[in-house]
Amino acid sequence: MIELNELTKRYGTTTAVDRLTLSIRAGEIFGFLGPNGAGKTTTIRMMMGLLQPSAGSVVLGGFDLHAEPLRAKALCGFVPDRPHVYEKLTGAEYLDFTAELYGVDEATMARRRERLLQLFDLAEWRAELAESYSHGMKQRLVMAGALMHAPNILIVDEPTVGMDPRGARLLKRIFRDLAAGGATVFMSTHSLEVAEELCDRVGIIMRGRLIALGRIDDLRTQAGRQGSTLENLFLHLTGAEAELGAEDGLPV
Repeated sequence: MIELNELTKRYGTTTAVDRLTLSIRAGEIFGFLGPNGAGKTTTIRMMMGLLQPSAGSVVLGGFDLHAEPLRAKALCGFVPDRPHVYEKLTGAEYLDFTAELYGVDEATMARRRERLLQLFDLAEWRAELAESYSHGMKQRLVMAGALMHAPNILIVDEPTVGMDPRGARLLKRIFRDLAAGGATVFMSTHSLEVAEELCDRVGIIMRGRLIALGRIDDLRTQAGRQGSTLENLFLHLTGAEAELGAEDGLPV
């Protein structure tokens, strides 16, 4: 469903993403992990056509993003790390607007709008301007908008940041339901607990390069650390564990 082939992004002499190759199947929840500045958001922006790669390719649902951008993007729902809401639209108007961008017919639009407003606990606020929404409500509204055209692929960058526990639990359930229905969820997150709970596989990127890929049990085997949490595996594989030990006198 998602194919990244030797995907690369350079800024002058700096390589932000270095020959990244990934294959993610339909029905999979994939966690994309890495420290700050590792290249996660740059990768996602290339996947969505917001950045032009220096080399390599992105294939979404069988469509090459460079050769057939409209067909590739039509399959995707996207929630960036800093989602934007048109604050002078009501919640219902915002969802209709996003649906119209994808050519959803009026009957389907109305049905999905009402279902998503209920699902994201926004029905009581449907006629209120988005400028009156709390931060968490705006996040839920943007997520609902990304689902209005029933995408086969959902790409989300830091979905639970700023979410209250109830909102975070709701997102987890929605991601599971999407995957169970055959959609692919590509999730970049710093929340290792969420990734460990949800993801079928994870990839860890560091300094633009993929340093680990597989199921969490596979990573435990790779690191020789059976029973470790994903947090401990992440710290070990990225070298942060040794740095913490050196700085704080902790055993490593």
